Amino acid sequence: MSKYVYGVDIGGTTVKIGLFSVEGELLEKWEITTRTDEGGAYILSDIAKSVEENMSAKGIKKEEVKGVGMGVPGPVKEDGTVVKCVNLGWGVFNAAEELSSLLGLPVKVGNDANMAALGEYWQGGGKGFNSVIMVTLGTGVGGGIIINGKMLAGVNGAGGEIGHMTIDLDEQDVCNCGKKGCLEQYASATGIVRLANRALQTSEKPSKLREAKYISAKEIFDCAKSGDNLALELVEEHGKRLGYALANIACVVDPEAFVIGGGVSRAGDILINAVKKYYQEYAFHACRNTQFHLATLGNDAGMYGGAASVL
Repeated sequence: MSKYVYGVDIGGTTVKIGLFSVEGELLEKWEITTRTDEGGAYILSDIAKSVEENMSAKGIKKEEVKGVGMGVPGPVKEDGTVVKCVNLGWGVFNAAEELSSLLGLPVKVGNDANMAALGEYWQGGGKGFNSVIMVTLGTGVGGGIIINGKMLAGVNGAGGEIGHMTIDLDEQDVCNCGKKGCLEQYASATGIVRLANRALQTSEKPSKLREAKYISAKEIFDCAKSGDNLALELVEEHGKRLGYALANIACVVDPEAFVIGGGVSRAGDILINAVKKYYQEYAFHACRNTQFHLATLGNDAGMYGGAASVL
């Protein structure tokens, strides 16, 4: 009888690993270093060793473990084939089969943003809903789509890559993906800072942001909360861009709820209210009342999603 499941979230510097009960309780979590040298050749063996050490320390037998679910920073096909993870040095190979052979346990592998979405759907801000879209606002913009309880990965593992929707045909700056006018260039933490720098250079409006040694997304939202007019305009612009994009996504997916996570989401209600305002302006009438919630699992969402993918 299976009692346990492991959730793994591979980041560029650390790998987060969690031991869960099959009921969804996080029993223990820890981190190991992501060794990206030699093309990331040691990452999976390091994970296998760490999981086996935990099983040994806890007296957990293999037959008590339902499996291991793992999120990786890149596209992943449904069979567990990774389609290049640049940050890890990985090319194209079946990570699920390789980790499974190392551990002797069933393994599921998915894109890290999709896994985070699954985690929030299972035990976080999306709990209780059947169809959810997770939006992660960090250095970039990630996304994950859950339809009727199933994660939408897509044929090439690129389902949910909402950060690379083109939302501005006139943009001249190039996104990290090589395109121009991507949502990520406006709605990410780096995107709103880019908008702020552009506004400060092209406007003479007074703002506390002019006094800041280092402008961050947090600084912009904090200034907006204190009534700074330029910062408020930037928050409105951020909400308009993201609300517009989510309204278009809703025309295709029609989810019950959007769950907003990532570092920028810590701004809270001022962010949600701005996005929701413009979402309702641009959304098709049948989708206008979609709910908005903040993510609740923080950096643990990927581990939860990994565990959920196995269950």
